[in-house]
Formats: sequence, C-alpha cells, structure tokens
Amino acid sequence: MLASPGARELARRGVSPDIVSGLSIGAYPAAVVAGALDFADALRLVALRGDLMEQAYPHGYGLTAIMGLTLAQVESLVEGSGTWIANLNAETQMVIAGTDEAMASVAKRALEKGASKAHRLAVSVPSHCELLAEPAQKLVAAFSDVTLSRPCCAYLSGSTGRVLWQPEQIADDLAMNMARTVRWQEAVISANEREARLAIEMPPGGVLTCLTRQAAWEGESISLERSGVDVAVHLAKRLRS
Repeated sequence: MLASPGARELARRGVSPDIVSGLSIGAYPAAVVAGALDFADALRLVALRGDLMEQAYPHGYGLTAIMGLTLAQVESLVEGSGTWIANLNAETQMVIAGTDEAMASVAKRALEKGASKAHRLAVSVPSHCELLAEPAQKLVAAFSDVTLSRPCCAYLSGSTGRVLWQPEQIADDLAMNMARTVRWQEAVISANEREARLAIEMPPGGVLTCLTRQAAWEGESISLERSGVDVAVHLAKRLRS
C-alpha cells in the first residue's frame, strides 16, 4: 500500500493521474489513489484478502512464469493439465497457476516447445484462476459493508482492460480479481487508446515498468522508486506543456 504516499507527493508537486491501474493486489492502492476506496477500508480488505488466499491453499500450489511462447502455445500446454493461465502480461510473457507438480510438467513441456524461460515464482498461492473462486466470494461479502465512491479519474481494471466508473463495478473488480486472469497487456493497450503517454509506477519496485514496456506501450514508463519524484514531475509537466 505504498502507492498512496508516492501519489500524494506527486499531487503535492502538481501531478495528478488521468488513469490509475494496478496488477493484482495493486488494484487496491490504485482505487485509493482514484478516491474510489477509503485507505482504512483498503488496509482491512487487503489483510482479509491475504488471509483468505493463504487459508485456501497453504502449500503445494503456486505460480510459474513462462516467457517466449505465444498465448495459443501456452493455452495448448495448460489444456487438461490442471493448470490455468493466471497472467497475460505481454505478448510472450505469461504466468500459469496450479499445483507444483502440474506446473513443473507444463514448464518442462514449455521449454521443449521453445520457451526462453519457465520458472517457478516465489508465491505459494494459485492466484488469478478458478481455484480462488470460493475465497473471492467471501471477499465479495466483505465488500458489502464498504462504501465506495465514483473515482475522480479513470480506474482501469487490470482484469478486464476496461475503464470502470461505477462504484459497484469497482468493488466487484477488487473483490474478484484474485480469481480472474490478469490481462495487463490489454490494460496497457486500453491506456494507449485513451492517449496516455506517461506511466509512473508507484513504489515499491519496478516490475510493472518493465512489463508495461513489453506490452506495446506507446509512451514513457518509469518507476518512481528508481527514477525519483523530480524526474516524474519533469516528464509529466513536459507532456502537459
């Protein structure tokens, strides 16, 4: 939830977003920055989300990244394997979810098919697939006690690649994203179509900056943590001049 301090500092310097988006749990700080979700509610819901996911699958499951294959190739590998496509990050950068054994089998076959890389991620939960449908419904119930607001800027769903304005749609997107495929490339394409030309990744890290660049992004993409606030402010003001 470190996105909000970074966004507040940018706002203090006169830089406010036209669009916000987040990958997986990052959708929550995105909703906070957009004014759709209260920060205290976000903290409580994120904690519950983590508990529900961990309790559902404490061990033996997870995520594996596959790079260098097309979507059609990965779809053929996961069909009937007991794994699911969890993330569509870029044209040839995907993540699958499932049991350790099933993912290892798919990873082996992916490398045989010409994948440049197939490696197990340090994650113990099979996120973004139907295995988490039941815990996601429990989170939906928790959202019934939370009041969301219409966002002050476009909230771009990382699960659908569409902009959402209605509070009930944003609540559904946040609650259910643990069980839905991440479609980051589609979100980036949607941002391109809305003429966004500067993507600023909030702390921590810079993984999304790299993914955004790989996903046919037409503008500049920077990590606030690595590039700093001064660079972000300069680029934003240059775009608006």
